Amino acid sequence: MGGFDLKIRTKRMLPILSSMLLASVMLTACSTSDNKVSSSSTPAASESVKTTATPVANDKPDNSKEVKLVGYLLGQEPKGMPEVMDALNKKLKADINATLKINYIGWGDVASKYPLILASGEDVDFVFAADWNYYVSEATKGAFLPITSAMMSKYMPKHNGKLPPEAMAAAIVNGKSYMIPTSTPDRKVNVAVVRKDILAKAGMSKVTKFSELEPYFAEIKKDYPDMIPLNLDSTYDLPTPFGYLLGEKIAYPGAPIDSGDPSAVGVTTDNEDASGKIVSMLDEPFLSAEKYATGIMKKWYDAGYVNKNPYANKVRSKDNFCEGQSGVAFGNSVDIQATLSACAAKGIDVQLIPALSPTGHAAANSWLNNGIAISANSKNPERAMQALDLIMEDQAYVNLVYFGIEGKNYAFTADGKLTLPKGTTADNNTYPPDAAGFWFVNKDFFKPWDTWTESYIDLNSKVKSYLMAPKYLGFSFNSENVKTQIANMKDVSSQYAKPLFIGVVKDVDAGYATLISKVKAAGIDKVQAEVETQAAAFLAAKGK
Repeated sequence: MGGFDLKIRTKRMLPILSSMLLASVMLTACSTSDNKVSSSSTPAASESVKTTATPVANDKPDNSKEVKLVGYLLGQEPKGMPEVMDALNKKLKADINATLKINYIGWGDVASKYPLILASGEDVDFVFAADWNYYVSEATKGAFLPITSAMMSKYMPKHNGKLPPEAMAAAIVNGKSYMIPTSTPDRKVNVAVVRKDILAKAGMSKVTKFSELEPYFAEIKKDYPDMIPLNLDSTYDLPTPFGYLLGEKIAYPGAPIDSGDPSAVGVTTDNEDASGKIVSMLDEPFLSAEKYATGIMKKWYDAGYVNKNPYANKVRSKDNFCEGQSGVAFGNSVDIQATLSACAAKGIDVQLIPALSPTGHAAANSWLNNGIAISANSKNPERAMQALDLIMEDQAYVNLVYFGIEGKNYAFTADGKLTLPKGTTADNNTYPPDAAGFWFVNKDFFKPWDTWTESYIDLNSKVKSYLMAPKYLGFSFNSENVKTQIANMKDVSSQYAKPLFIGVVKDVDAGYATLISKVKAAGIDKVQAEVETQAAAFLAAKGK
């Protein structure tokens, strides 16, 4: 999901995102007195991380009573969701005597509604969970049910057989695992998509850096009056170009460690710093890199290359790129596929620019990038786990929830590739792939699409070589002790950092001087000290 990658952003926001991609609005549910996180403990540290590939013998679940399950995912319900849910519930009823209702939390509402739903006591059986989406803070508050090896063995035997011990170990918070991670962590990089025909008109061929796109933007401004070179939305896109430019100078993780919000400033690290030094984003070496990025964004904004009010725009660039409204589409090498298919159908040839560090790398995702947590208030946790076992690891279920109805939303070619059925296009498909929020399914079942372009195939073949495991891979910061300071910093970022991200400032140096003063007053020094303490404990547990 979201922003400059989370799944900010990357996403999926992260966005990632948005994400995504967001700073916590902490609401108190059940609390614990121990706020220290041991998300990297060895398997011996907790019974919950021992996995086995076989179910408990002669101990099958009793499914004689029909139950109705409720799950929450992120994003927006696709138009074709009712038909998919009808098909899904027929299968679940036949297999485990249960039916499922899926609700959605919109990207713009995650910060407020996600903790609220978990704290409200309403009927919730499971929710999407991720290290970029408040997993540690909500687990610490007691919002999730602890997951033991016995539960995994009995109720999720398929998934249990696919997870190595380190997957559940990565989910440990205060000695217990509260998340069921995906068995296939995303192998992806953030990408910017541009049009080859406009590149050619601008006298450009292959672009390797985002900062090289100025002639492309100038050509759009000159000859494409209906297209905005950087048509940014308010959540995922807004900090993304800034993040690409920042990443040309330093291996930026994509979002501050303290909040996970790519639209905020805070405490971070250089992903390729062997020492793992924790620093403020407003200290060197980050400050100079940020001023470089803001300087370029200011030049582009002043030239009219950026939409005047990204704060009010709710449409992501990748969703109107093929319609000729945006000169660049931002996403990642997984969620951008639908955009590429739509452009191919319109005869638009594109180039993909991966977001890489100065050494040519991108951060690998952790086991916790996509997963599911069982609500502590669940009335039917055992049946919820059984449903998730099928949804995550049974190929027929995976195809249904991820791609929709075969013959209507997707089909297979004679050589086994994914394709769209006759009469279905990327524009009218009621259940686009990846759109329904089931990002935690086993993606090893996926087949390539027949619409994959040469540029995408080339990128896909290189993704593994780009990925590098950062020093803090799997580290999830527990913000409980500094939640007031982080909330203050979020407010400061909204007022003083976001304008710098899109270049809406008269003077770059003066803008950063004000931001530094405001962030200091908000309590960044206390946040940095807390991050340093937890990061040191994380590395000590890993023996590094």
